[in-house]
Amino acid sequence: MKKVKNEAELVKEALRRGMEYGKQRGVVEFEATDSQDDKLTFVYRLLVHDGLIQPLARGDESLPKIKHKLAQWVLKQLPQDHPLRQ
Repeated sequence: MKKVKNEAELVKEALRRGMEYGKQRGVVEFEATDSQDDKLTFVYRLLVHDGLIQPLARGDESLPKIKHKLAQWVLKQLPQDHPLRQ
């Protein structure tokens, strides 16, 4: 797994976009008490379910790998001149 530059910031952006996507679809209502790890896992599974990202190998769904996968997903969504791509 190759480290992505600005991965922590990309994960935050992926979480924001993923939560917004879930709310627009009407499939989730996040609470303030939900942990960030739970939100990340839900967003990952939603994106896999909708076919927007490829799933990780079975038994390979650790939180660091989910974060990396979401960071890669959001990196592809950002325009070329976005500061997180630098």
